[in-house]
Amino acid sequence: QVHLVESGGGLVQPGGSLRLSCASSGRIFASTQMAWSRQAPGKQRELVAAIAGDYTTNYADSVKGRFSISRDNIKKMVYLQMNSLEPEDTAVYYCYARIRKSDIVIEGRGYLEVWGQGTLVTVSS
Repeated sequence: QVHLVESGGGLVQPGGSLRLSCASSGRIFASTQMAWSRQAPGKQRELVAAIAGDYTTNYADSVKGRFSISRDNIKKMVYLQMNSLEPEDTAVYYCYARIRKSDIVIEGRGYLEVWGQGTLVTVSS
């Protein structure tokens, strides 16, 4: 019973900025690993940014220095600040959660992976 809902996508000119938001509900915990991925037409979905429970972050080389992921565990929100956007950033962006099953049920093993429905980001002049 975990739901992720993305928002904040839209049309922006090259060099512009957008902030994507991911609202989560259900069994999301401070230990849950969160991430943003994206998928352009005809391409495979790729990981863009990830943030762990200890706030450690990782970014795809293509967005390093331009994107920043953050999380608010109290509000159960995850954000992706995107600056200096390029046409190549055009894609549907998906929120992702990797939930430790032991946080859900006693003696749980492994992880539960959940994706949102996505929000479209279009970078064009």
